[in-house]
Amino acid sequence: MAGKCVDRLAQLLATLYEGIDPPFADHNDLYSTIDAIQQGDVPWQSLSVTYTGPLPDGEVPAWMTEKYEVWFQSPLGIFERQLANPDFKDEIDWAPKRIFKDGKRQYVDLFPENWVWEQADKIAEDENTHGAMFVPSVLGSDKTPVSVGTGNTEFYSFYSGVGNLVNVAWRAHREGISVMAFLSIPKTTREHSGSTAFRKFRRQLFHSSLHKILSPLKPHMTVPRVTRCADGHFRRVIYGLGPYIADYPEQALLTSIVQNWRPRRLAPMNDFDSPSVSRSHEHTDAPMEGCTLKELWDDFGIVGDLIPFTTHFPRADIHELISMDLLHEVIKGTFKDHIVDWVEAYIRAKHEKAEADRILADIDHRIAVTPLFPGLRHFHVGRGYKQWTGNDSKGLMRVYLPEIAGHVPPDVVQTVADIIEFCYLIWCSVIDEDTLDAIDATVDKFHLHREGFCATIRPEGFSLPCQHSILFGAPNSLCSSITESKHIKAVKRPYRHTNHNKPLSQILLVNQRLDKLAAARVDFTARGMMEGSLFPLPPLCALPSPPPDNPDDDRIDSGAIDGPTCQSEVKLTKTYVHRGPCDVHELALYMDQPRLHELIRRFLFDQLNPDAPLPGAKIQLDQCPAFAECVYLHNSARAVFYAPSDVSGVGGMHHERIRATKSWYCGPARYDCVFLEHDNVLAGF
Repeated sequence: MAGKCVDRLAQLLATLYEGIDPPFADHNDLYSTIDAIQQGDVPWQSLSVTYTGPLPDGEVPAWMTEKYEVWFQSPLGIFERQLANPDFKDEIDWAPKRIFKDGKRQYVDLFPENWVWEQADKIAEDENTHGAMFVPSVLGSDKTPVSVGTGNTEFYSFYSGVGNLVNVAWRAHREGISVMAFLSIPKTTREHSGSTAFRKFRRQLFHSSLHKILSPLKPHMTVPRVTRCADGHFRRVIYGLGPYIADYPEQALLTSIVQNWRPRRLAPMNDFDSPSVSRSHEHTDAPMEGCTLKELWDDFGIVGDLIPFTTHFPRADIHELISMDLLHEVIKGTFKDHIVDWVEAYIRAKHEKAEADRILADIDHRIAVTPLFPGLRHFHVGRGYKQWTGNDSKGLMRVYLPEIAGHVPPDVVQTVADIIEFCYLIWCSVIDEDTLDAIDATVDKFHLHREGFCATIRPEGFSLPCQHSILFGAPNSLCSSITESKHIKAVKRPYRHTNHNKPLSQILLVNQRLDKLAAARVDFTARGMMEGSLFPLPPLCALPSPPPDNPDDDRIDSGAIDGPTCQSEVKLTKTYVHRGPCDVHELALYMDQPRLHELIRRFLFDQLNPDAPLPGAKIQLDQCPAFAECVYLHNSARAVFYAPSDVSGVGGMHHERIRATKSWYCGPARYDCVFLEHDNVLAGF
């Protein structure tokens, strides 16, 4: 909120509550109060980096003499703040675990995974660390568009969190992940941007910055650190580097490999399906002893003069820590950029231009006329977008399969179905051994059916890093949708409220204040200080009208709810259809449902007699309650339910509105679908 708006708010509070001092006098008083909060205070630090290599004769490029600043917070401060957060006391795994149901192992969060168990075994082998709590870090980096406003020096955000949290805590817009640093990106003119020295410096700057930022963790990777936890207990903690969330270009930078090579496996760049061995630091060091830099580059895909930052930390291998990115590598990469584009290319290759244009126009028309439904992305003009977001790609995935049916051969349709099925399988919140077998079978079918593109579209084969990554995906993995969501809160929104003059310092201040407010709210809630109201409610005439984005507005299909957590709640609209019949018999004629009165009575019997031996549908009608009340029609209902995810509020609450009306805002009819559960024991829908 702008300072002048804060001042206006303080004036309104003082006017509404005469005789009661407002909580702050103006924006300066408010900011001073926030800055004085002790909870969540992890100050920002900075380091400066300069080029120290040999300078060329003659004119020296500007990038060689500039100073590059990196701003960061202590990883120990961030991790200890997250571990001590009382809001997470029931959502933290204190030790590795293996979950079994009906004799089959289940994978739910990070700590039931094999990697955590193996790390804990290594820690237990040392008598000095035996019995210590293992806390792996979850890291991620993502370039920020706000860096354009900082001039010749740009930054992008580096995120972190403790891997002990369950997935619900990661994806509910809470403080499970924090922005730890803004990394520097050196810029130069086009004349020098392709030089070997500049590219080497840019890559080494990245790894050196991460090494420096994470260095406070290194002593406590071998010596336990006593740390207070969310349940109030103190534990001996051993830290470690855990999964790294990154898209493919970032993975290539992290693992020091050449673009279009595989970050996890060693195989020829044009033959990803050939047998290969796993990459590791040891495997990378071996060829360096007898190969030149050019041989490493051409034969092994290794950038030989670059040392990954993980080599400086115990029990850390970046090739092992890279996590498949479901958002960029599968949804936006394999599905949108590959399969969808290949379908269009296939249609154009098999038909004359006029016929191909007609088919593609029909596909767009099918997409555009998809019925409206809460949570379903509506593409008004089909696929005619120049820039696609992750949500656009997910929305297209939900409607694309039936739109191409009949226009392409069955094996092409099946290829699309296979990649969609793969995404839905690994999206499951609980994955067991049967699900893993289904994932493997789906991948095999995908590889078989995609051969339909080979003769026409892909004669060179399918050696694509994005598609190959699905072989090494972590089920229910930590993907970049988490960092993308945090990116909005930590970078984009703060940037919009800066004056765009050296905005980074203002973004840092905003993030520090947001962290303090979030930590204070959690602490105050745990102490019972957030119950009730600071002021008595003002007169009703003084209450402002609801804002346009109020979830009670019936024009809003779905969205996040910031209110208290509850399991579920359904409410009808505040107003009913005034012109509709109220008598149940007239309503039966209006709805063309002559049994309406009977069905209502049988429904009431079931509601009043939940333990009856026979349901209402099987008893005599005269045994059902009499009903002669007026019935009012409502065109929509609003369902509020608990579903922690990226699209839900801080408390994990989400709402959707279901409509049934003959005309929606003077337009066509709107009849949404609902899902009725007949047997909650059976699997699937």
